[in-house]
Amino acid sequence: MKKIILFAGAFLLTLSVFAQTKVDDVIKFNVESHDFGKIKQSVPVSYYFEITNISDKPVVVQNSWASCGCTTPEKITDPILPGATAKLKVTYNAAAVSTFHKDVFVQIAGCDKPKNVKISGTVLSTADYAKYEKDKAQKGDDNSAKTNDNK
Repeated sequence: MKKIILFAGAFLLTLSVFAQTKVDDVIKFNVESHDFGKIKQSVPVSYYFEITNISDKPVVVQNSWASCGCTTPEKITDPILPGATAKLKVTYNAAAVSTFHKDVFVQIAGCDKPKNVKISGTVLSTADYAKYEKDKAQKGDDNSAKTNDNK
């Protein structure tokens, strides 16, 4: 009898796991990756990812986190109403000179897995960034840090 009860409980638990909604059926990001280009060391940069609720019910962002401590997504506190858009601000702290590729995860309440978006770029030392800016000005090129300040 105990085996039957345990089996039935495990079966019901398995069904509830499979019943969860897929995140791509609930939200859509305006872009799934952002390249900051070349940025100056020790100067944090931010980008606003837009999240649109494509479902017919309000969506709650349960949690958002990054793959490392150098990247910080701001918490979205209000539910996203059907058809509405929320902005997820992601800030990268450009402490180390290097090329970077970071992941940001967004967990929606009731969804099976988090949604993943990415940021990338190249951090230049202060001296190298000054040289880069000077060369860019001489060429008339504009490939500096790309951010969007549409809050």
